[in-house]
Amino acid sequence: MECPEFTCVCPRTGQPDFATIKITYIPDKLCIELKALKLYLWSFRDQGTFHEAVVNQILDDLVAACHPRKMTVIGDFNVRGGIHTTVTASHPSEAAFSKDAHNP
Repeated sequence: MECPEFTCVCPRTGQPDFATIKITYIPDKLCIELKALKLYLWSFRDQGTFHEAVVNQILDDLVAACHPRKMTVIGDFNVRGGIHTTVTASHPSEAAFSKDAHNP
């Protein structure tokens, strides 16, 4: 799923941040309803939050709502202050993958 119109607000300056949010997941018994996802993502429009925090919040909320086998959320944020930011959060975390690889 891809939302190219995601917006939130910089918590320091109050200026808008724009991003494309990409969500990939392997569902288990539940799936994400697209209208509900749209309304959920719109709820961040006036929320002051850092890029890393909002991507992790989206991941945490969606995992809690649908209990997927695996999910990744990518926030591809437009340039702010001359810096382009891309944030990726995964469930289970990449640390869980590398831990399992070291402990057969």
